[in-house]
Amino acid sequence: MANNTVRSTIYLDSELHQALRVKAAVAHKSISEIVNESIRESLREDEADLKAFELRAAEEPMPYETFLAKLKADGTI
Repeated sequence: MANNTVRSTIYLDSELHQALRVKAAVAHKSISEIVNESIRESLREDEADLKAFELRAAEEPMPYETFLAKLKADGTI
């Protein structure tokens, strides 16, 4: 284990734990590696969402009726 790791106790559903054990065995990885990878990916998704919000923060608000008309006009709905 790397020196910059922290030990943490988490509680998993037994079925989820079993699935993780199987995946770890098949992938020749530890459960910790798989959990760390999953958490990193989840946080990257959040980071992308936050970046999108930041990029759109300067946009002017649009009334619902205008937004709905725009969606209808471009064929989205």
